[in-house]
Amino acid sequence: MYVADVCAGLFIDNNNTLYCSQWTNNVIVKGSLDKDANASMIAAGNGTAGSASNLLSSPIGIFVDINFNLYVADAGNNRIQLFQFGQLNAITVAGDGASINFALDYPTGVVLDADNYLFIVDQNNNRIVRWESNGVRCLFGCLHQSGLGSDELRLPWSLAFDSYGNLFVTDWRNGRIQKFSFMNNSCITTITTTTRSRVTFETTINLNLVSSSIVTSVLSSMGKVHIVFIHIS
Repeated sequence: MYVADVCAGLFIDNNNTLYCSQWTNNVIVKGSLDKDANASMIAAGNGTAGSASNLLSSPIGIFVDINFNLYVADAGNNRIQLFQFGQLNAITVAGDGASINFALDYPTGVVLDADNYLFIVDQNNNRIVRWESNGVRCLFGCLHQSGLGSDELRLPWSLAFDSYGNLFVTDWRNGRIQKFSFMNNSCITTITTTTRSRVTFETTINLNLVSSSIVTSVLSSMGKVHIVFIHIS
């Protein structure tokens, strides 16, 4: 699929359709991976920055659910937008304009889990939050400060779950991938953290060497962590 701008976020849905968030063009485009590789169409936004329901401003993270509804981390508008399947006007489900009064500051990543909890990378607040129908819970980085501790982040960029429910976060300015392991029993839920300053997939990469770039992590169905680098000049 040909795109005219850097893809700040990528997603492949259950129909093998590739979505690309064009950060500086303020638009989400999509194209089938099974058809003409150069064909694409607009999925959200129109290329003009704005805060209306049909517009985006610096969109980054994207997620498509099993019903092909599109969630967009509309970073420049400090909100998460839901574009229901076939619609070009969105519903604000988190952040500025949402029904729950909880401010986000430049959200860059969004994932919807099987229980319909919305996990958000709240970048400038250096935290990960979980949006629920009756409120918001801060999960990691909840001290309103950046840092290098195992429970701290510094301008996180994206997040992804593996099949075991472990959460991987691209801790951008710390130059590392953080793994947050969820361990459940019948009574309580405990959250532990593990620092992944070196990540092994096909090649071992020291992420501190590329901390001036945006680093996005993608988890495959085989549990491997794949790293995508976007250079910032």
